[in-house]
Amino acid sequence: MKLIYEKSSPGRSGVQMSSIKISENEEIPAEYLRSQPAELPEVSEAEVVRHFTALSRLNFSVDTHFYPLGSCTMKYNPKACEAAANLPELTGVHPLWPQLRGGGLLTQGSLAILYHTERLLSEATGLDEFTLQPMSGAHGELTGVMIIAAYHKDRGNEKDHIIIPDSAHGTNPASAHLAGYKVVTIPSDSKGVMDFELFKAALNEKTAGVMLTAPNTLGVFNTRIKEICDAVHEVDGLMYYDGANFNAIMGRYRPGDMGFDICHLNLHKSFGTPHGGGGPGAGPVGVAEKLRPYLPISRVVKTNDGTYSLNYDAPKSIGYIAPFYGNFGIVARAYAYLLCLGRDGMLGTSNRAVLNANYLQEKLRPLFDEKYKGRCMHEFVFSGKCLAQYGVHTLDLAKGMIDRGIHPPTIYFPLNVPESFMVEPTETEDRDTLDYFVSVVEELFELAKTDPDKLHEAPVSTPVGRLDEVKAAREMRLVAER
Repeated sequence: MKLIYEKSSPGRSGVQMSSIKISENEEIPAEYLRSQPAELPEVSEAEVVRHFTALSRLNFSVDTHFYPLGSCTMKYNPKACEAAANLPELTGVHPLWPQLRGGGLLTQGSLAILYHTERLLSEATGLDEFTLQPMSGAHGELTGVMIIAAYHKDRGNEKDHIIIPDSAHGTNPASAHLAGYKVVTIPSDSKGVMDFELFKAALNEKTAGVMLTAPNTLGVFNTRIKEICDAVHEVDGLMYYDGANFNAIMGRYRPGDMGFDICHLNLHKSFGTPHGGGGPGAGPVGVAEKLRPYLPISRVVKTNDGTYSLNYDAPKSIGYIAPFYGNFGIVARAYAYLLCLGRDGMLGTSNRAVLNANYLQEKLRPLFDEKYKGRCMHEFVFSGKCLAQYGVHTLDLAKGMIDRGIHPPTIYFPLNVPESFMVEPTETEDRDTLDYFVSVVEELFELAKTDPDKLHEAPVSTPVGRLDEVKAAREMRLVAER
């Protein structure tokens, strides 16, 4: 759009518009223009830089602070992957450009990235085919359960429920419900995994599938997965692997080898892409061969002459899940991460994640109550019930960490651990950081005994102090006061 300025008179900013001609035949009427110049602050470059730098220092992020948010894997994101995804050859491509050679040379590289990322994820999980369309982990779950529903409908199976452990992420039952299934919840046993006998009692010919996270939200790996998979397959049910915690086993165990038919992966958890802030996200879904026909359209295919294109010929597909092909920039970051790691790097990453978690678990074990004892995988959950004798809760412990430069871990989840305190250190943190975290928790426990009111007041070093969260929940004010 070319602006043509007319009828100007001097103002505070040097010019005041009485009309603006947009083109030869169009203009913005005078009543829509400012009567006075905008009241903009006049500041120097140094003042602007200092202002926004000061604001940035008020934020917690994995670039500035330790972020042991259990179940969310807030790891450091390699800047090399950011650089790769921001190459102009990728950011400048439009999804509506032609795909094939002749008119589509500019899109061939992008399609190749999608195709090869799918192949790498298939190899990592032991599943036959992937779609990269889902735009979050929850979106991937819904996609997966819709594929389960399509499979049973195609076979004429009358299935009405999905079995889910009580330690699952809340999106599991939500996804199953959205796909039209009832949810049967199985409690955890004394080891922190789905009670096998209760599971067997709930399993029947109406079971469409089982959604299982391995290791689960408690950081415990279920050693009876093969038995569970065999039992579900006997009633023509499907096994769904919630890949939220795949970063704990990648390079060592593959869901497909364990008997899972379908899985989603969180690229922000396992493959070094950004997490938080409401997006962007990506939750690719992989399936065994028998589920390939039901994958969303379109599919990236490689032709005999070596070119790539999108295939829409899939009559049994569940249809479109996302515009175009999901969050391409996030997929490009994950592709760069996978190429950097290779299989040995993936194994080393998961080993380090498990080592860091067990190191912290052992260091903190004397302080907390343990509902489920034993070693963990990538994360662990303690109970802060022991603090109640001092009038302190897990929430107070979490708020005290903020004043000491540590983002609080997950608290009050999972729900089957009272006053839960859930920690995931991730593989990107060094021992010095972990030791500092331990010293902070020890200091806060001592403070709970000697001066609990200081914890009740925390945080005191932030622009906004302790909020009345109960009042905020009960008296929500969604319109800003003027």
